[in-house]
This record gives sequence, structure tokens and C-alpha cells, in this order.
Amino acid sequence: MDILNALIVFLNFVFVPGLAYGAQLALGALGVTLIYGILRFSNFAHGDTMAFGTMVTILVTWWFQSMGINFGVLPTALLALPFGIAVTALFALGTDRVIYRFYRKQKAAPVILVMVSLGVMFVMNGIVRLIIGVDDQNFTDGERFVISAGDFKTATGLAEGLAIKTTQAVTVATALIVMALLFWFLQKTRTGKSMRAFSDNEDLALLSGINPDRVVAVTWIIAAGLATIAGVLYGLDKSFKPFVYFQLLLPIFAAAIVGGLGSPIGAIAGGFLIAFSEVMVTYAWKKVVTYIVPESMAPDGLLQLMSTDYKFAVSFAILIIVLIFMPTGLFKGKSV
Repeated sequence: MDILNALIVFLNFVFVPGLAYGAQLALGALGVTLIYGILRFSNFAHGDTMAFGTMVTILVTWWFQSMGINFGVLPTALLALPFGIAVTALFALGTDRVIYRFYRKQKAAPVILVMVSLGVMFVMNGIVRLIIGVDDQNFTDGERFVISAGDFKTATGLAEGLAIKTTQAVTVATALIVMALLFWFLQKTRTGKSMRAFSDNEDLALLSGINPDRVVAVTWIIAAGLATIAGVLYGLDKSFKPFVYFQLLLPIFAAAIVGGLGSPIGAIAGGFLIAFSEVMVTYAWKKVVTYIVPESMAPDGLLQLMSTDYKFAVSFAILIIVLIFMPTGLFKGKSV
């Protein structure tokens, strides 16, 4: 019985939150890896693209709520999500047309494009803060839990209750659908195959008659969509605060690089690896261990390796180790 209680605590505080957070990081890392693989630069504005898309989705969600439109047990934000994706995609295309295209035509070095994306990042950050403010914005509605701790305890008779939030279930389900659609698009559609060919060998792709402007436009649209979905899912699961998305840039880039920049499968694997590393290192294991070991051996301390305040240090440490020993990542992406 104690083993079961320990398992429930583990699922409650490590596995389920890690799974949801991993799905959010994986979607964010997919956007980063797509831009790197096809446009050949690290887009530092990706975190603030997530914030921008989430902001638009929140504003549309509030508008729907004011008109009495909801999605039943699911968050209304899911109905507003297509609007957020559309506006963010238009903004990304506009940014490319006004800013990035000039440097692409000049055949600017990737480091120049990285610096340009930093400028775009600060502008987007300012726009988001100006429109929606700097405070936490909670836009979650619908049913709060798929399974509540109280109901689980009543049903099982265990001392510990398993609680799965609706936002966590929605995150994992949405991420699986989006990842499956993205892989289908890249593997089976003509445009997807053009993007892969462009990524593998730009000169050969151009000789084959592939339209580079079309490939670039589709890449920005997909990256904006992935950023918005990742941002909204993170906002629903935690809460929305513009500066947090800037901070998310580190674990997202860590996920993309650990998996292998330019590798979609690597981005997904890296997302879950970083997420579970962060959660497991910053979780206080006292309760789990107390259930497993004899009472005389029960620990006095929290058994926490690192405070949650330093969770981003975990991603940073993993990133440094991978860059030193395996620069192309786990799935042999392009070297950094």
C-alpha cells in the first residue's frame, strides 16, 4: 500500500507535471529547430513570439467570455487559439518581409541574423507588455480537474490522491495531435518535402525549381503556429506573464540543442528530457522516500537537490554538457 501511495505522489508531483511541461517545451523547441534547419539562424525572438501569440489568444478569449461563448468543460482559449495563430503568423510574415528578407538577400552571416532576432525580441516584448501589461493574467476556465484528488481517494481508499488538471490533459493531447500533423505535413505533402529538401541542400533545392520565398513563408507560418500553441498551453497550465516567456527561451533552446538542432524528433526528445530533469532535480523527494523506506530510516530533510528558483540552471547545465561532449545533439542535428 505504501508503494502505491509513493507511486501516486510521484505521478502527482513529478510525472504528470513533467509530461505537460515537456510537451510545452517540445512544441517550443520544434519552432526553434524548424527556423534553424530551414532559415539557418537561431531565432531569439521565439520566446516573445510565444508571448505575442498567447496575448492575442487571451484577448480573443476575454472577448468570447464577455459574449457568453465558452467551450464547456474545456478552456475557452482553445476556441480563441486559431485567431491567435492567424495574427501571430501575419506578424511573423510581416517581420520577415520588413526585416529578415533584407539580410537574407545580403547573404548575411547567421550571427547577424541572431543579433537582428534579438532586436525583434525586444520590440515584441515591448508590444506585449504595452498591450496586456506586466502582471499575471489568468484566462483558464472550464472544468478544473479531469480527476480530482478527493474523488481518487474515495475510489481507491489510498491515503494519497491523484489529481490531473484539465489543462495538463489538454496540453498532452494537443501536443500529440500537433506533432503528428507536423510530421505528416513534412513527410507526405509536397510543400513539406520542399522544406526538407531546402533544409538539406539549399542550392540543389533551388536548381530543382523549389520556390524559396514560399518555403520561407510556410516556415514562418508553422513556427508562429507552434509558438502560439506552446505559449497558450503553458499559459493555461501555469499562468501568463510576459517576462516568463523570455525566460523560457533557455529551456527551449536547451531542448532543441540537446535533441539536435534541425531535428524535429530531437526537439521533442530534448523537450521531455529537459522538462523531467528540471522537475526531478527541483522536487523535494521526502514524501516519496518516507513511504518506501522503514519508519526508522525516514529522512528529516526535504531531499531536494536544488530549489525551484534555480530550475533554469538545470537546463543550462545540461546544455553546456551536451555542447562540450556532443555538439550535434542526441539525434545528430546541425552543429552549433
